Amino acid sequence: MSRLYISCFAILCVLLSPFASMATEPVAPEDLPDLIQQRYETLKTFQADFVQDLTNVASGEVETREGKIWFRQPSQVRWETTKPEKELLVVGPDYAWNFIEDEELAIKYSVASLLDSKTILRFISGQANIKEDFVVKTDWQGADAVRKRWGKGFTVLQLVPKEAEPGMVLAFVGVESDTGLLRQVMIVDFYGNGNELRLSNVELDVDLTPEMFTFTPPQGTQVEDNTQGF
Repeated sequence: MSRLYISCFAILCVLLSPFASMATEPVAPEDLPDLIQQRYETLKTFQADFVQDLTNVASGEVETREGKIWFRQPSQVRWETTKPEKELLVVGPDYAWNFIEDEELAIKYSVASLLDSKTILRFISGQANIKEDFVVKTDWQGADAVRKRWGKGFTVLQLVPKEAEPGMVLAFVGVESDTGLLRQVMIVDFYGNGNELRLSNVELDVDLTPEMFTFTPPQGTQVEDNTQGF
């Protein structure tokens, strides 16, 4: 399973929830989890550009990726990385595909097997509840350092999964308290590696066709089928 595939879902667990907020007054930090949950339940579609920084804690190296994300209820995602190399994740109604163009490799997964996750994938399936699946903190040791790193204008929350998974043992989200709009998120995995995402050009309730969430491997592509047994 590729790093892009893992990182997509680790981020999407907290990425999709707050986009549809219509709040006009600042919300207290302790009330943001309820707002996030409420707005996730009203979200139909969105698209956004992203910049993603993947930090290897052992080497200190940072890889920056750019691309675009589309989301469509129920639980359908198209995640295209365009820089520094092309890679595609498509989560459709029945199967998920991870296509690495330069390697001419496509990996097929069962969506049902992915949605068994207690924390990460339950969010993308719309089954998660942020207050049930995470311990939410508005103040913690090191909070000031995160706020300084991200700058002013965000309410920063720390999310600790009640049932941690290798792809996410800790998360930080930066939310606009007056709109509920998520602008930045950082995921820390079991090894301490960082996965930080910044969004721009967010559009809500856009018209997305079902065909965007299907994938047929190009001719000559090597296919690894991981759906057996599901």
